[in-house]
Amino acid sequence: MKKFTVGIVVALLAVSLVLGGCTSSQNNANNGNNASTGPKYKIGLVFDIGGRGDQSFNDSAYQGLVQIAKDYKGYIKDDPDKVNYGTEVELKYLEPKEGGQDREQLLRTLAEDGYNLIFGIGFMFTDPMINVAKDFPDTKFAIVDGTIDGLTSTSNIVCLNFKANESSFLVGAIAGYMTKTNKIGYVGGMQSPLIETFEAGYKAGAMYVNPKLRTSGNLLSQYIGTTGDAFKDPAKGKEIASSFYNQGADIVYHASGASGAGVFQATYEAYQAGKDVWAIGVDSDQGLIYNSSTDSQEKAIGGRILTSALKRVDISVYDTAKDFMNGNWQGGIRNFGLKENGVGYAVNDYNKSLLESVTPKIEELQQKIINGEIVVPASNAELANFQLP
Repeated sequence: MKKFTVGIVVALLAVSLVLGGCTSSQNNANNGNNASTGPKYKIGLVFDIGGRGDQSFNDSAYQGLVQIAKDYKGYIKDDPDKVNYGTEVELKYLEPKEGGQDREQLLRTLAEDGYNLIFGIGFMFTDPMINVAKDFPDTKFAIVDGTIDGLTSTSNIVCLNFKANESSFLVGAIAGYMTKTNKIGYVGGMQSPLIETFEAGYKAGAMYVNPKLRTSGNLLSQYIGTTGDAFKDPAKGKEIASSFYNQGADIVYHASGASGAGVFQATYEAYQAGKDVWAIGVDSDQGLIYNSSTDSQEKAIGGRILTSALKRVDISVYDTAKDFMNGNWQGGIRNFGLKENGVGYAVNDYNKSLLESVTPKIEELQQKIINGEIVVPASNAELANFQLP
């Protein structure tokens, strides 16, 4: 009887060890890191409205996460693409609800879960980030396109801003050189000082190189809306772009996030109807994205994207994370312009020959901006006083 009892105890112990080993292995697999030590760093990010897959602003931020994972042996938790290069850095992103009303809640969730550095992608995170950063003084925060007064180098918030007027100037100059009708358009997302920056730069570049675009009525512009939802309304983007083409515009630039898909659709349909029209993308190299698609319709649309004004959100995310992990964190405000390689215009295998005739001129303008010979307006008020040649 005693031998039988001992046998049962040994058997149960063996089963317990086996189950414990399975549970431990499962936890390691689920966490993507060593269960006893965990990752060295945890970096979180909350997208703007439109989320991942907007082929623009948010996707550029996502590429920053991917690069961090590659270079610092990290993995993106719960990512459907299963990005995993190691266990040193845990990265995670969250997406807000359609109206974006849960921005603060999502930032707070990441902070409560122990993420050391948290990004908010878009100026609409300004107030939510101020509130959460106050409650988590030991956590670092970074906001893209936001401006918060009173920050210093010791603050736990850094604002990552871009001179989008400079990249918009360059694509405006491309439009000014390449338009055949001498009428071009601009579709903005949410009417705001930030998105006006794109408009002012675009118009300045177009007028700088093409005097005919200084005539009233030859620079068309319209905004989709006055709330964050304007960045996720492709139907309205399509409607506005179509109206521009019907008025004789042959090139339309958008700064409207996911709404830009509608602008591209309008461009393609106008081209199919016999009009020689082009679209200009924003933030990411949207021509490359569409042309590289395996979807035949998207690929066809990509064939009508002339170039894109690049805003290297990926670089700002990557550089900020790198500085943080290397012990070089600084709060305050960082600006990314042409000089810092934070903005630019897209040249790829699909549009290189299209831009060939104007590329040397655009490069010359770019250098003049970097040298300070051209100061690009950042608002329509500044545009009114912009010195044209």
